[in-house]
Amino acid sequence: MPQYAILRFSKHKGGAQGRLESHHERKKDSYASNPDIDTARSPRNFHIIQPVSSYKRETDSRIESAGCKTRKDSVRFVDTLITASPAFFKGKKRVEVRAYFERAVEFLSEKVGRDNIFTAVVHMDEKTPHMHLCFTPITADGRLTTKDVIGDRNRLTQWQDEYFEYMVKAYPDLERGESASETGRRHIPTRVFKQAVRLNKQKAAIEAVLDGINPLNAGKKRDEAIALLKKFVPGMEDLEKQMRKYRREIKSLEADNAELEKKADAAEAKATASENARKGKMLATAQLQADYHNIKRFVDSLPEDIRQQALQTQRSHHQQL
Repeated sequence: MPQYAILRFSKHKGGAQGRLESHHERKKDSYASNPDIDTARSPRNFHIIQPVSSYKRETDSRIESAGCKTRKDSVRFVDTLITASPAFFKGKKRVEVRAYFERAVEFLSEKVGRDNIFTAVVHMDEKTPHMHLCFTPITADGRLTTKDVIGDRNRLTQWQDEYFEYMVKAYPDLERGESASETGRRHIPTRVFKQAVRLNKQKAAIEAVLDGINPLNAGKKRDEAIALLKKFVPGMEDLEKQMRKYRREIKSLEADNAELEKKADAAEAKATASENARKGKMLATAQLQADYHNIKRFVDSLPEDIRQQALQTQRSHHQQL
């Protein structure tokens, strides 16, 4: 199985500070948006760098101390996701997992400045251990600029090279990851796949209610179905937006899949680790497409009066907002 070293950057303005802090620092009792989080295991999470105060105060204090000039649309901090393929962590003890992330923090500290980093928290309560390291993109001469700290799309390729070279010295089995600038594709977030799965579960619950309708309980069951649909429709609309947003990536993977099928079974045993990983992405994307179309067919098959009432309720909610 491939063991990729994974490094990804996500730029954020001020508005995302509270939301990300709540997620990264596990400040909520439950996480409906990410069912993979097992809160019973959250006490196993740990910090390499512990934030002293809130994310907003951490970023604001660094920007003010450096005397940075800012604009309304300035990127105030960068959320760095650091992990590796699940196979890399298999069988590793907690101390070994910690050592991997400590080395990654050493790399980022050298590249972006240790004083700019205000949190580096490792999540052990999901399927694969991963770290969120957040930093303010401030240069040595006191400028707030992701352009000079992270660079453009071409610079991201260099980041991947340098990160791999640093990590592979300690972990020879690692392979180099790919950035979106190299593949020409954006990364389809895991949450999109999870959202499709969650909506299909909600769909099954609504179908069970509708199947149970009879002349004696029609009114009650109809109201129950509409109540479930009110929760279902916003998620469905968001999934539609995500499917449009990542249409290019989905189509590209579908084209790759068609090409792969032409060569099917020709050299399965000779497939490289990267080819197998690519195949896994194609299968996951194919399932995403299937889930999405199942959801669309379900909505189209709903009794017209129930569908219109649920959709009308959602339109009224949008108008109020």
